[in-house]
Amino acid sequence: MPKGKRKLWTIAGVVLIVALIAGGAGAVVAIGGDDNEQPITGTALEQASQAALAHTGGGRVTETEIGDEDSYYEVEVTLNDGSQVDVQLDENFKVVGDEADNDGAEDEGANDD
Repeated sequence: MPKGKRKLWTIAGVVLIVALIAGGAGAVVAIGGDDNEQPITGTALEQASQAALAHTGGGRVTETEIGDEDSYYEVEVTLNDGSQVDVQLDENFKVVGDEADNDGAEDEGANDD
């Protein structure tokens, strides 16, 4: 197989694997909020997501982080009403705290004169 086609098939295979993993995780998004944050991956992502969603009573995982300043894992959950909660977990996926995520709250009232 020519080198160019082999590279294309390799890329296609990686994309397929990522899509299968994401689909198997039940629409969990494992992204970091900025370049310094490392997202949770693999089975840890599944366990952390399940613990956070059980704690919040539902919603969807929209961001994850390993080694958060407040805990071992942080899982951001967007609730059905659009609000967000950061759920803090220890290394055994036990909830050690939570906090409303108000990152956009300051901007919302900026034009209220």
